[in-house]
Formats: sequence, structure tokens, C-alpha cells
Amino acid sequence: MPEWLTIEVVDGEAPASGWRRAHENALIEAAITHGASFWEWHGTRWGVVLELVFDSDERLERFRSLPVVRASLDAVPDRAQGLLIYRGRGGGSGALVPRHRRPRPVADAAALPEPAPDAYLCLATDRDIVTFR
Repeated sequence: MPEWLTIEVVDGEAPASGWRRAHENALIEAAITHGASFWEWHGTRWGVVLELVFDSDERLERFRSLPVVRASLDAVPDRAQGLLIYRGRGGGSGALVPRHRRPRPVADAAALPEPAPDAYLCLATDRDIVTFR
């Protein structure tokens, strides 16, 4: 069964796209030589995402422990909160069951109550009404 590894790098003082250009060749070469069968880069609003697929868990762990990988991950733009590494594909794409659509909030989705009828006060009787012709 293929093992996915996702590395998300968030923009910091410098954009994550610069980190990608500086380290992508070393990371991809290390991944290929240690058994990666697929890799893909994604650009996001907040940084970059690298998704890797390994044939086995042992190859994935061997890749993560390489000095070149550790050095690349130590060089992310935001060292405090700019790095996420986790198993599986990025985002929620690893879900086995698709999410159902929620109803969209729409104006006038529920009917407003009918206004109360206006109350009129009639002080004249029928014989008091005068019509003009």
C-alpha cells in the first residue's frame, strides 16, 4: 500500500516559493533515490505543499531521516509555525467518504410572517357618507 507524506511550508519573513526554489532539487533527488514513486508541488495562498508517495513505510522513514531533508526543513522561512509534516495527502483529500453539500445560506430562505392587518376607525355610518358628483 502506498504511503503518502505531505510537507507544507508556510510563508514567513520570506516567501515559501523562494524556499522551494532553493531546496526542491535536493528534496526530489533524495525522494527518488529512496523509493518515491510520485511527487507533486502545489502553490497555495499561504505557501507551498510537497506531496510524496513511497512504496513502503520504511522507505518513507528513511527519507525523513536523511541529513539533506532535515537541513531543508530547518531552513523554512518561519521556523516557529511555518512547517507542517504529516502522513496522507494534503488537505482533506484523503477522506474515504465524500463530503455532502451543505445548504447554502440564502436571503429569504424562510418566509417572513405576514404583517398584521391595519386597523381603521370608522366614525361615520352609511347614511352619513356624502358622495360628490
